[in-house]
Amino acid sequence: MPAQEVNVVITNQVGLHARPARLLVQTAAQFHSQIQLQHRDKTVNAKSIIGVLKLGAVLGDMITVRADGEDAEEALKALSNLVEQKFYEKD
Repeated sequence: MPAQEVNVVITNQVGLHARPARLLVQTAAQFHSQIQLQHRDKTVNAKSIIGVLKLGAVLGDMITVRADGEDAEEALKALSNLVEQKFYEKD
């Protein structure tokens, strides 16, 4: 099965700072699939906190989440939901 991907827009006020990055990495780590994030010209492992922080994604930025593996569809749904829920931050 080919890799699947989804585009999401960062909608929480502070972007992918430490707390949202940690939540994203913890969520990605629950899946067996290889998961990558792409923002502009950078592509990183979604299971690496340093990689996610290095993306530098801020409010309004679009990132591509790409998953390849047996649970790729579930991983994309979980990660998309996390971003759409603004990483559970209060406005």
